[in-house]
Amino acid sequence: MQHRARTTAAVGLPLVPRAWAWARHLLVALTAVLALGACSASPNPNLYTLAPVSGAERGNAPKRISLRQVVVARYLERSQIVRSSDGYRLDVMANDWWGEPLGSMLDRILVQELSQRLPQSTIFSESSAIAASPDATVEVTVQRLDRNSEGAVVLQAQLGVSMRRRAAPVLRNLRTQVTLPTPDMSGQVAASSTAVGQLADEVALMLSQGVAGK
Repeated sequence: MQHRARTTAAVGLPLVPRAWAWARHLLVALTAVLALGACSASPNPNLYTLAPVSGAERGNAPKRISLRQVVVARYLERSQIVRSSDGYRLDVMANDWWGEPLGSMLDRILVQELSQRLPQSTIFSESSAIAASPDATVEVTVQRLDRNSEGAVVLQAQLGVSMRRRAAPVLRNLRTQVTLPTPDMSGQVAASSTAVGQLADEVALMLSQGVAGK
């Protein structure tokens, strides 16, 4: 019994240095993984925002206009800016981000642009604190907002305008294409801003024509 105990202890002695060697290898591997992750993504991404674009002023529009929350395609619902969706793949910019959710940004920009184009009307977003009964309601669904294979920004959207005293809404499809002023991300955001301004032009026209056609 005594001899057996000494044999067991002798066999067990090398296990301690082996355990330390295994721990050292694991620590080196974890350090390498963390370093690789730190190099693959910037801790401070570039933040961008759309800018309002002025357009032609129009009259004869409803006095109180509510903009429903803009709906964007699910592939655009991300912090990173989508450079392109052509070729059956998404080209997403890892370090170029929108400064706020794209749907909320489009709400804010369109309220500003419609207010400038329809100075005799009050434009308010459905998500704002203003509670008023609107004379007209605007609905926008953005289906695409990114570059095509030719390097131009494509905005594709569905628009709807409902008048309070009219049963059927006015519906239109919009597709516009804007050439980038510069090939970098600032150029894409500038072209996207121009495209959203063209969308606001179309909505303002629909609102003024809707009142005239009553």
